[in-house]
Amino acid sequence: MYSQSSLPLAHGGVASSSSFSFSLEPEPGGVEEALLQLVQDHHQTSLRLREVTEKAKKDAIKKAARAAELMVDAVNGGVQESFVNEKRIEYEIRALTATITRFTKQTDQWLSVTHSMNSAIKEIGDFENWMKIMEFDCKSITAAIYNIHQA
Repeated sequence: MYSQSSLPLAHGGVASSSSFSFSLEPEPGGVEEALLQLVQDHHQTSLRLREVTEKAKKDAIKKAARAAELMVDAVNGGVQESFVNEKRIEYEIRALTATITRFTKQTDQWLSVTHSMNSAIKEIGDFENWMKIMEFDCKSITAAIYNIHQA
């Protein structure tokens, strides 16, 4: 697979800690610089993502508030229409109540008048009957007087 010349050489000893120098500044083009760049890029991306997320959250809250406001307006419109209809119905009920009261009084007056007329007609009927009785009595008395006078 690998030839002897392509394998990395692992010759040599382990370097002592004094032979390495640790510096805080990365070497240009080194692994540390690449890692620092990755961390910075990640941090920048996280900040941008946080800003975008926060903006989307605020936008969603505004849109939800607007939707709630529109729904409340729609419901209130129906409630307002119902309230107007209720007032109109109450007005009609009052008007009908007044009309019914007026018709009731008028009907009572008509009943009173018809009762008076019935009483008068009965009295006329009674008077007529009395007149017939009186006429019969008068004829009987006249016949009796005539018979007495003839005798």
